[in-house]
Amino acid sequence: MAKRDYYDVLGLSKGADKADIKKSYRKIAMKYHPDKNPGDTEAEAKFKEAAEAYSVLNDEQKKAHYDQFGHAPEGGMGGSPFDGFGGGGFGVDLSDALRIFMEGFGGGGGGLGDIFGGGGGRSRGRAKGSDLKIKLPLTLEEIAAGVTKKMKVKRFETCSDCDGSGARDRGGKSNCTVCQGRGEVQQVSRSMFGQFVNIQPCSNCDGTGEVIAHPCKSCHGDGRVRTESVVSAKIPAGVHAGNYMTLRGEGNSARRGGQHGDLIVLIDEKEHDMFIRDEDNIYLELVLDMSQAVMGTELEIPTLTGKVNLKIPAGTQSGKLLRLRGKGIPRINSHLVGDQMVKIQIETPRKPNKQEREIYQRLADYYGGRSKGGSIFRKIKSLL
Repeated sequence: MAKRDYYDVLGLSKGADKADIKKSYRKIAMKYHPDKNPGDTEAEAKFKEAAEAYSVLNDEQKKAHYDQFGHAPEGGMGGSPFDGFGGGGFGVDLSDALRIFMEGFGGGGGGLGDIFGGGGGRSRGRAKGSDLKIKLPLTLEEIAAGVTKKMKVKRFETCSDCDGSGARDRGGKSNCTVCQGRGEVQQVSRSMFGQFVNIQPCSNCDGTGEVIAHPCKSCHGDGRVRTESVVSAKIPAGVHAGNYMTLRGEGNSARRGGQHGDLIVLIDEKEHDMFIRDEDNIYLELVLDMSQAVMGTELEIPTLTGKVNLKIPAGTQSGKLLRLRGKGIPRINSHLVGDQMVKIQIETPRKPNKQEREIYQRLADYYGGRSKGGSIFRKIKSLL
C-alpha cells in the first residue's frame, strides 16, 4: 500500500517549521495513543503512521532528504527510515512508535505512562539487548486493588565468568580487521540521484569493534548466558486488558556489553466466575424466588472486596438493576471508583411440585383468572 505524504499525515503544509511539526504530532499522538484506544487496530495504525512521519520531519537531514525525494524507491526514503524493524503496515512497529512518542514528549518517569522509553544511542556500534514481552493475567480482585506480581522470565544475562566480555582472558581481544575497530562498515551505492552511503554494524565483530581469540568457555564468546530470573512488577489498580508497562533493563543482555533491553508486560484479565466488567463497573446477576421478589428481603452479596448486605425492596421486578456505589473498579490514575450493579432475575419454577401448584392456583384464583383473558400488554422498553 502506498504511503501517505508525511505532511498530510500530520495535517501540515510543506513549509512547516519544527514547532508546528511537534505541536501537530503531539495532538495526533495523544488522540490515537494505544492507552486511549485499547484494542483499536485502526487507531494503532494511525499512531504508528504519525510517529513515522514525525521522526522524519523532525530531523533536519531526513526532512531535507524527504522534501527532495519523497517516498521514491531509489534515492528517496526507500519506504521508510525504519524499514527493518518489522513493523507491518507502516515502516515502524508499536515499540518504536511508543519510543518516538516518549522522546517527542521529553521522556518521563516510570509507570504505565513510561512506555518503551528512552532510545539510547549505541556506543562503538554496540546494540542494545533485545526487548522481551510477557503476558500477565490478573484477576478482577487484583485489578481492583492493585498488586505486585513476581514473574519468571527466561532471558540472556551477562556472563559472570568473563563479566560480559566474551573473552577467556584480558589479552584475548584484538581490533576487528574488517571495520578497523569502529564496529561499523560503510556500503556505498549509486543511483540516478547520486552516491549514497549506508552505515551498518560490522558482521565480523557484531558491531563491537573487537574479535576474540580465546572465547570464554561458559558463554562461548557471546558474553551472556541463558537463564531464568524472577522479576517483580507493581501493577496499579484499574488497569485493563491490553494495557502494558515497561520494566527498563529487565530484557535480554546485549552481546559483549551494551545496554540491557526492556521487559514489556502486557496486561490480561482472567475471566471471573461471577462478575462481568464494563469499564469501571462490574455486574452480578442475583436470582430470587417469587416470594423474595414479592415480599422483599435482605441478602449477603459478594463483592470484589468481601461480602456486604443488600436490601431487596418488596415488589422487585425481574431485570431491575440495584447499585452498590464504590464497589467496582478504581479508574486508573484517578480517585474515581466504579459501582457494582446487581441485576435481579426472578426464577420461575419449571417443575412445581403438588404443594407449589396448589399455592399458585390459589394465587391465580385470587387475581380473577387474569391468564384466561385479562392479560396486560405493554410496549417493550428495551431489547437489551
